[in-house]
Amino acid sequence: MRFFNTAGPVNCKDHYCLSPLERFDLEEVTSLIEQKKYFVLHAPRQTGKTTCLLALMEHLNATGRYRCLYCNVESAQAAREDVKEGMRAILNEIASRALDFLKDAFVKARWRQVVEESGEYAALTELLSSWAKESSLPLVILIDEIDSLVGDTLISVLRQLRAGYDKRPALFPQGIVLCGVRDVRDYRIHSSKEKAIITGGSAFNIKAKSLRLGDFSREEVHALFTQHTDETGQEFSDETLDLVWHLTEGQPWLVNALGYEVCFEMKGGRDRTVPITVEMIEQAKENIILRRDTHIDQLADKLQENRVRRVIEPILAGLKEPEQIPTDDLYYVRDLGLVKIDGQLQIANRIYKEVIPRELTFSTQITISEQPVWYIGPDGRLDTDKLLSAFQEFFREHSEHWVERFEYKEAAPQLLLQAFLQRIVNAGGRVEREYGLGHMRTDLLVIWPYNEWVQKVVIELKVLHKSLERTIADGVEQTASYMERCGTDEGHLVIFDRQTERSWDEKIFRREEAFGGTKITVWGM
Repeated sequence: MRFFNTAGPVNCKDHYCLSPLERFDLEEVTSLIEQKKYFVLHAPRQTGKTTCLLALMEHLNATGRYRCLYCNVESAQAAREDVKEGMRAILNEIASRALDFLKDAFVKARWRQVVEESGEYAALTELLSSWAKESSLPLVILIDEIDSLVGDTLISVLRQLRAGYDKRPALFPQGIVLCGVRDVRDYRIHSSKEKAIITGGSAFNIKAKSLRLGDFSREEVHALFTQHTDETGQEFSDETLDLVWHLTEGQPWLVNALGYEVCFEMKGGRDRTVPITVEMIEQAKENIILRRDTHIDQLADKLQENRVRRVIEPILAGLKEPEQIPTDDLYYVRDLGLVKIDGQLQIANRIYKEVIPRELTFSTQITISEQPVWYIGPDGRLDTDKLLSAFQEFFREHSEHWVERFEYKEAAPQLLLQAFLQRIVNAGGRVEREYGLGHMRTDLLVIWPYNEWVQKVVIELKVLHKSLERTIADGVEQTASYMERCGTDEGHLVIFDRQTERSWDEKIFRREEAFGGTKITVWGM
């Protein structure tokens, strides 16, 4: 039986899969190789890059026009800036794969001698030149995980590939594809040898093009899940498949992770006679986030980088006019898959919108002493008034101390409330989040099941930027609009006043407002 794959390359015999060669423009790729171009294929982690490269190798070899080899240079990362050891690891990888996939022992027999005779700064150029001269067909080399290399090792590889470029195809590979998370132009490599920062664009200025492997389309998500239905008979409603799309925006690992969790991990989903429901997908999403699978853990690690913080923090804070975000940082964070910049800068998908604030406040959540049972009424409903009143007091007494613990200080008040709220709703509910650059607000929707009903509470967060009355007027209108979209009559507007010269007695208040007949409670912090 096949299953949804979340670890390593996809094998269509074992896994539900989309045709790897249809994930990119195969005609464009083969045209670039025919034109003897060197180019880059990049995409976020766990989006299918390796699967596509392996399929491309098989396809090109099947044409009988090339001898194509895929190799992964990640093993050389451990060498760091020891270029000789890094080069030995890379050449050994090429030799091993050439023997396994092409039945070609030439590299295996020569690479050690080449390193000794030519040295580590010329060995790759010399070996590829000799191999191309010996080969009966033009060589095409697909180099995966190129950006895992560090410092002078990466610089040396890029420069050695550039050094042989003019000898192609008779004395150097006809085509070389560099594959990694980032475009080579965005590399900023510290060279210990040269005591300088070397850009990837200067070290590899022979690049003809950069291709980016995209996420799944809505249709592809449906097609992948339909394979499970075809093989097992287990059905997904259109609403369920639409939810998978809305949660993931087609991010391949997230799509497969939801499918695997709901159909193979969750006990209720293992019964193939039971259709997969919207509620089961929501639970699968929660399980993945709480378990902090490797993909989520890697994402959390990246949030600590300053380049990532400079892009993500203004989005979380909803700043209207943030400081100029460096273009390099924008493209870097986009290449990591954390944001989309198509028309508007925003977090890439709904799962990441939940993961990012939860990861940034994880230690805060587990150290806040509040207990969920304190805020659950006799009827099982969440007492939001009591909860926000408690947070108001908590914020007054502890905000200065807690805010200083956040690296994302611009968004600290919003993150602190979300940590407090998450601590409570972990007992059985969930929080959905909407925020974005220029929105000047964060929209939270608390969903709390009780008995046979579902309680929905809108909590809108705003930072005081102009007069209090104007902020309240704008916020009440926005809150009412969000309440209408969510189908609830329970709404709260929280306004954070970050003006240090104002006293807490001026900042703290609670009042009732209305917009178009919709009642909204406003909380000053």
